[in-house]
Amino acid sequence: MGDIVPGVIARINDLVIRITAPNPGMMTGPGTNSYVVGKEELALIDPGPESETHLSALLGAVGKRLRWIFCTHTHLDHSPGARALKAATGAQLLGFARTPADGRQDPDFVPDQALRDGDIVDCGGFRLRAVHTPGHASNHLCYLLEGQALLFTGDHVMQGSTVVISPPDGDMAAYLHSLERLLSFELAALAPGHGLVIETPHEEARRLIAHRLKRERKVLDAFDRRNPAHLDELLPIVYNDAHPRLHPVARRSLHAHLIKLQREGRVVETEGAWMRDAGGC
Repeated sequence: MGDIVPGVIARINDLVIRITAPNPGMMTGPGTNSYVVGKEELALIDPGPESETHLSALLGAVGKRLRWIFCTHTHLDHSPGARALKAATGAQLLGFARTPADGRQDPDFVPDQALRDGDIVDCGGFRLRAVHTPGHASNHLCYLLEGQALLFTGDHVMQGSTVVISPPDGDMAAYLHSLERLLSFELAALAPGHGLVIETPHEEARRLIAHRLKRERKVLDAFDRRNPAHLDELLPIVYNDAHPRLHPVARRSLHAHLIKLQREGRVVETEGAWMRDAGGC
């Protein structure tokens, strides 16, 4: 399906096209993907950031046929574009009802229709099922295109990169559980919020689970060198395979791993210092 070029329409299948926002970066890869679904009445998944350039590209693709705007979650590169798109088209806005107050969200997101896990929206020529996948964000929804087994994953699964889990809203245990949930669905492909379509969905879910558990093992092993240790002492040990410029972001996921291990009774934290308890590990 070729390289990703912002603003250029890429056809995924006979029902779906992708248009990528011009917001490439360390956290967004080639940019945030917006997907248009349908042939007559259309739905759009993830309008992306506030961007006049992206809005123009989306409006050029949907014309007067847009009826639904779905958001996977309310991080600032996924939902803010909904306001201008809704104002221009009159489309209905759908997504999770609650927006976390952690300073990394779109505070103005208010869906016209709040969705929960398992809700199905009949869009005439196709149906989209909401799948609640907390972890990257507590209000994260994937959308399953029924009949095609195509799952729009937002930031739950990204092509070519792992997902950052940022406490307090990000939750590593919830993320692993949400990845395991994907194995229970019949899936042909994943359409991620960043990157190209992934045509081995179950293999990718298993790879990500294995990657997270391997990183968790490195967290525990790091206490063989420093015990107790602060986050910034553990960071270069646990992420010695990552470029230092990525460490500020990796620090968030490290914190998420430690919180998970703390809940499991495998590490303890006192005034910012973390300690591995040999009796609990």
